[in-house]
Amino acid sequence: MKVDLTILKVPNVRLSTVGTLIFLFFLVFCSSLIAQSNTEKQKVDIKSGYLEIKPELPDAVIYTKDENGQVYVVHEGVEMWCDQAYLYPKDNFVKAYGTVKITQGDTVTMNSTYAEYNGNTSFAFASGDVVLKEPKTTLTTDTLYFDRVKQQAYYRTGGKVVDTASTLTSRIGRYYAESKKYQFLSDVKIVNPKYTVNSEQLDFYSETGGAYLYGESTIVSETSTVYCERGYYDTRGDTGYFVKNSKIDYENRTLYGDSIYFDRNKSFASATNNIKVLDTLNKSIVRGHYAEVFRDKDSVFITKRAVAVTLRDQDSVYVHADTLRITGKPENRILKGFYRARMFKYGAPGEEPTSGKCDSIYSSEKLGITKLLREPILWSGENQMTGDTIHLLSNKQTEKLDTLKVFNNSFLVQKDSVGYNQVKGERLIGLFTNNELDTVSIIKNAEVIYYPRNDKGELIGINNTVSSAIEIYMKEQRITGTKFIKKGKGKIYPESELPENARILKGFVWRGDERLFTVNDLFKGKPKPFLPKIKGIPLPEDEGEFFDDIPLEEIELPESSKLKPEDLQNREEDPKARTREDEDEGEE
Repeated sequence: MKVDLTILKVPNVRLSTVGTLIFLFFLVFCSSLIAQSNTEKQKVDIKSGYLEIKPELPDAVIYTKDENGQVYVVHEGVEMWCDQAYLYPKDNFVKAYGTVKITQGDTVTMNSTYAEYNGNTSFAFASGDVVLKEPKTTLTTDTLYFDRVKQQAYYRTGGKVVDTASTLTSRIGRYYAESKKYQFLSDVKIVNPKYTVNSEQLDFYSETGGAYLYGESTIVSETSTVYCERGYYDTRGDTGYFVKNSKIDYENRTLYGDSIYFDRNKSFASATNNIKVLDTLNKSIVRGHYAEVFRDKDSVFITKRAVAVTLRDQDSVYVHADTLRITGKPENRILKGFYRARMFKYGAPGEEPTSGKCDSIYSSEKLGITKLLREPILWSGENQMTGDTIHLLSNKQTEKLDTLKVFNNSFLVQKDSVGYNQVKGERLIGLFTNNELDTVSIIKNAEVIYYPRNDKGELIGINNTVSSAIEIYMKEQRITGTKFIKKGKGKIYPESELPENARILKGFVWRGDERLFTVNDLFKGKPKPFLPKIKGIPLPEDEGEFFDDIPLEEIELPESSKLKPEDLQNREEDPKARTREDEDEGEE
């Protein structure tokens, strides 16, 4: 309604007091009419269609499509086409039947066999083969609610969204038109030719194809299974980022980490902080704080306190290095450790552990060999062994230690109460029985300084001998006897006759303070790694329920609507969307 204020102009004359009051009242009345007109809802307008009046429906005006086309209805930017429309002017309400189409701008289109629209509340309801289309997705369901004020659509009886790459289904769904976001709850599933996603809650952005996963979620394909309780997956680019109890199963390998990045195109995954790679076939675990896995290459790279643990002979062998790389098929796994490498193996109850240090380490399960490379040192019980290279060979059937080989500049040292037993030569070969070193052969240019004792443990003297080869016999890791092959010069000296400087062989170095006695010694002397703070995936902002929390008796609906007040209420049995307020209650 428009009021023309020009009609209120009066001549420049004096008014009586009564006249002045009447004039002011008239101004106020007209102003109120203008304000009322400005706040009044625009009426639903029928632009075309065949008009008919039915006496039995006095409140309705009926429009039916004619030879010019369907009935055309407009209201505040919404356009509707249908085969037949029932307009209720009093309620500013319309019901549409037949092939119904509703559009909002040039981005959202909704089709159905029935729809109703309330011009006063800007609320629409559609049923029967409902299809909601926007540029990159198509939603189908049997019933759909659309709130133009909130710019949201909602279904709770099952729906399907077809994207350019995938098909998403759920029992409950909500569409946010402004952010182009779908929020799926209950029985959520994505089906893609390459994988299937199941989740408790999934927020999907149609413009980017990005899917946020909340609650227990899995992404399953022929070659891998991803699990997380919070994550992000690019359904079009096939990459993802997962946090909160995340892991990836690769057939016989499982990768765990505080956060995991995944690239399906490259068959690649990387993980950060508290990493664990479990190899089920080879009974091994690799731990660290950063890892990369290349599935097609059967390759694992791990660093930051990296340690590989392999079960052998009912015991565990630990290998640590600044960087570990594990390659090869399950039947031929090869482990390589680079820089400041260390190894450790517990002995049987009552036995001394075996441990070692070197610059780099190599281990092949198929060959049953472990190589300590560049300045290696190995401790077997009380025996310290050094050389240019050290090899440990295991019996592949029993998985017990079998043979020890030390190449070039071999040196064996064993601490005695009055000195050091020492054997050196070009090459050392040791034999194990039940993982204990019991026989050692020193080949070529062998020298020995040995403190033999009698059965009472009394010192006999000091043996200082040179030979082409020497065999040493041990019991419980202690030297009990020697055998010289092509003995050269030397003899057993009384302790008083051999000066202190002659009791040390050239090249002798005692490194007992470096020996590893426990697993924790693998990291002795090394600083703790810097662990980056994981960038989490926040829960969505609380955008409230779709239906406003209005008491049942206060919900107003046109009498002609198919809906009932209880249809416009949130159901207690329906799951609630996870929001950031949940984090404040301790979900993180």
